[in-house]
Amino acid sequence: MASPTAREIERILRDKLDPVHLEIRDDSALHASHPGATSGGGHYRVVIVSARFEGLTLLEQHRLVNDALRHLIGERIHALGLKTVLASTWME
Repeated sequence: MASPTAREIERILRDKLDPVHLEIRDDSALHASHPGATSGGGHYRVVIVSARFEGLTLLEQHRLVNDALRHLIGERIHALGLKTVLASTWME
């Protein structure tokens, strides 16, 4: 079962970036003793494939995701690993 924060990340990214593929992995348990985890911030890895990334640099793609999740970063998200993929290059 996904954590409330993972579900919120999914909801936001689906709403704002309309992904054709989205994976969210909650690695928070692996970092339970990490100082950032004591404040409640979790560690997440996201793989997101979206047509919204077309024509953008990798940095711009990551900024789109970070901007979408801005209000969660620093509070409910302590660490966020991203893999962004262009929809035109995605093969399942």
